[in-house]
Amino acid sequence: METSLSSLLHSHSFTTLHFKPHSPFLLQQPQPLSLSTSSFTKIPFSITIHQKAIPVNPSTPRKLYINAPFLSWDSNSTTHAQIRALGSELNECRFQSFVSSFAASNSILEGFKVHGVLIKNGFLPSSVVFNACLVEFYFKFGEIELARRVFDESCQRDVFMWGAMIGGFVRNRLPMDALEYVRLMVEDGMRLNSVLVTIILPVIGEFCARRIGKEVHAYVLKTRLDFGQAAIQSALVDMYCKCGEVGLGRRVLYSSMERSVGSWNAVMSGYASIGRLEQAIRSTIWMRKGFRPGVVAIATALPICAHSRALKQGKEIHAYALRHCFLPHVSIVSSLMVLYSKCGLIEYSLKLFDWVEERNVILWTAMIDSYVESGRMYEALGIIRSMQLTEHKPDTVTIARMLSVCGELKLEKLGKEIHGQVLKRDFTSVHYVSAELINMYGTCGVVEKAKLVFDAIPVKGSMIWTALIRAYGYKKLYQDAIDLLDQMVSNGCSPNTFTFQAVLSICDRAGLVEDAFRIFNLMSRYKIEASKEHCIIMIRLLTRYGKLDKALGFVEMISSLE
Repeated sequence: METSLSSLLHSHSFTTLHFKPHSPFLLQQPQPLSLSTSSFTKIPFSITIHQKAIPVNPSTPRKLYINAPFLSWDSNSTTHAQIRALGSELNECRFQSFVSSFAASNSILEGFKVHGVLIKNGFLPSSVVFNACLVEFYFKFGEIELARRVFDESCQRDVFMWGAMIGGFVRNRLPMDALEYVRLMVEDGMRLNSVLVTIILPVIGEFCARRIGKEVHAYVLKTRLDFGQAAIQSALVDMYCKCGEVGLGRRVLYSSMERSVGSWNAVMSGYASIGRLEQAIRSTIWMRKGFRPGVVAIATALPICAHSRALKQGKEIHAYALRHCFLPHVSIVSSLMVLYSKCGLIEYSLKLFDWVEERNVILWTAMIDSYVESGRMYEALGIIRSMQLTEHKPDTVTIARMLSVCGELKLEKLGKEIHGQVLKRDFTSVHYVSAELINMYGTCGVVEKAKLVFDAIPVKGSMIWTALIRAYGYKKLYQDAIDLLDQMVSNGCSPNTFTFQAVLSICDRAGLVEDAFRIFNLMSRYKIEASKEHCIIMIRLLTRYGKLDKALGFVEMISSLE
């Protein structure tokens, strides 16, 4: 029979804590004693006693026998003596400080002991504050099921309790659970507050859950949560832009009384994500009319300039950054390096790299990027080897770039070695790393290994599906790639602008005119506006097969985009 968490910890507290309120030991002057983790680990968790064996008297003074001012742990003294040594009155503020100190020092065992004391003295499961603190504590250590059990066994649940659960799921990368608990919270009659709204909107954007996002937006307007809340407005703009609804994001921005820098950054990123790069760059001009762009705005604008090869605007931003003393900020320097390399000025990138004395992983990665963008793959490989001789370990972004280089050079053996590093360092949960793995195996012609990587990913986003579609295209499995798009949609994953670009390119290579039209028209269902790249692919395909009148329609469409 399943034992409840409270009864288990209650029994544990009985076996470890023998309270003797009349003991002369308690009458002594308190000493700066502290808890011992080592002694606690000697007590087996398997000891269980039925909860009724320890009746709780409500009139008993609620005391926690721990010395609150001392937050370091002395491993030389026994836990039993320490907990009995002091009799500090327990209150919510003090308990929160205990839990925070345990979390900061990674002392989960100390948290277990305090949990047991709370149960023994009758604080649980009735205290909402204590329960919320414990939920946050267990989530911090990744103990998801323990956090759930504390939540399930609590007598009362307020907005803070629900917030602890939702925030915990988000921090532990469990977005679907977070959204599920939002639904349960609303069904329970609780109202979302501004903090919860700012937590869940990025999750909604990540999953392109437009309908849920619009419902949350309607709730925000109805309850006036966004009044004077720049964080909520920025989160709404960001959510709509991530869902491909940049027009709605702009409407939220312009309807705001206070347009924050974060909102402008979200609009810029949103335009860039759907391929509307010129409008993204224009956003920086609009922004300057009312704001002084900061480091984040500059770092957001430079990659957009790089992607559209807007060298003139990039140089203007470089001059602006120098004038306002934003250099040598790492994110700006690295973005400038990539910009100049994309515009064919690799020597400028090298000068910036040499100019910075203290280089970190970001700058090394930017230098790799610069050579990759210039098509100088072997030089990029040399930078990778030089970086490996330093004390800097490649992060997920660097690993992704390394895999990209391996794919371009068809270095399957080196790619497998990097794959081993990915598995060893548990980077497979990072979607862009897994996507680059799939791309690498696809470009190397081993699509079956790309499929194995794909199958091993539990939650597949649009990036992962798009990577496998491209891998099939590299192997000339054109029909399989198109079928994969249909499978992606049937599995509830919304394709993005890059997915459609990949599939249309496959239709172009395979000469599948009818499929290309069907897929192009499918974009409107997902509120994705056709970009210049989409139209160019269609023009190339149609002119090759003599359908000039239809190709002319796409030429006019490009003109309207400009």
